[in-house]
Formats: sequence, structure tokens, C-alpha cells
Amino acid sequence: MAKKQATKKKLDFKPKEFVVYPAHGVGKIVDVEEQEVAGMKIEVFVVEFEQDKLILRVPTAKATSVGMRKLSSKDIVKNALETLKGRARIKRTMWSRRAQEYEAKINSGDLLSIAEVVRDLHRGSGQPEQSYSERQLYEAALDRMAREVGAVEKLKEEEAVAYVEEVLHSAQAA
Repeated sequence: MAKKQATKKKLDFKPKEFVVYPAHGVGKIVDVEEQEVAGMKIEVFVVEFEQDKLILRVPTAKATSVGMRKLSSKDIVKNALETLKGRARIKRTMWSRRAQEYEAKINSGDLLSIAEVVRDLHRGSGQPEQSYSERQLYEAALDRMAREVGAVEKLKEEEAVAYVEEVLHSAQAA
């Protein structure tokens, strides 16, 4: 029974496929290998996050339960880009509380939540300067969003960042 489940999980993701891991963003499955851990053989996806020079081994049976997912559809990317055009919704709570909420949204791996963080923390030319921590969170969210948009739209990372920023600036000009 357990072996059959592992085989089914292998079909969820395939080598050479891009996936999103909540805490790390977009990575590429480079291999599926068997490893021995504590005397038990387990099958793992080897996921490479090239931009972070990170290799993650995710047990195939646990991949979906830890939040690993396929790239968003073009419709979800379109919705996320539309989210950027909306008005920033900044709660009137202490920065430390908002920062925790933003961090949780970024690490959720949900593209729409990440788009909300980008929208809320974006500063236009006529707005006050961001604090260091605001800028850090904004850049993390922008980077995470741009990587997924780039992977879906088949753009290089720099092109994807420029594309997302262009949507932000066009929304501001309107």
C-alpha cells in the first residue's frame, strides 16, 4: 500500500519540471533518487534552486503535504498581476505585526498573497522612502513573484522583474 502511494506521488511531479516550494520559491526537479535514512529507504525529489545555490531533497510521499506545487496557471499569474493594479491595503497595526503577516504571505508560496505584499509595500516616486525592513520584505516578495511569473511566461529573471515592475508603475500612473 505505501509503495503504491509513493508511486502515485511520483506522477505528481516529474524531473526537469519547475515547482514551487513555499519557503524557497521556484525550483527545478533535477532528479528522483532513493536514499537511506535511519535504516529506511525513501524516494526523494531532488529540487534545485539555482538562484539560491540550494539543493533540497523532498520525500516523494510528503511533497504535496509540505506545500510543494506545480507552477501557477497563466490565469493565476494574470490575477496576480491584476492584484498589483489594486490599491494598497495597509493595516493600521504596528509594523512588527504587519511584517510578520507579510513574511507569512511570502513563505506561503501562494502567488496571489505574494502579489498583495508587493502591491502593499511598493513605493512610487512621490512617496516617502521605505525603511530597511520594508525594503527587504518588498524585494523578497518581488523576487519570489518575478521568479514564478518568469517561469510561467518563459522569461529570464531580469525580464520578469522588469515586467512585474512595469505593471506596478502602469497601475500607479493610472
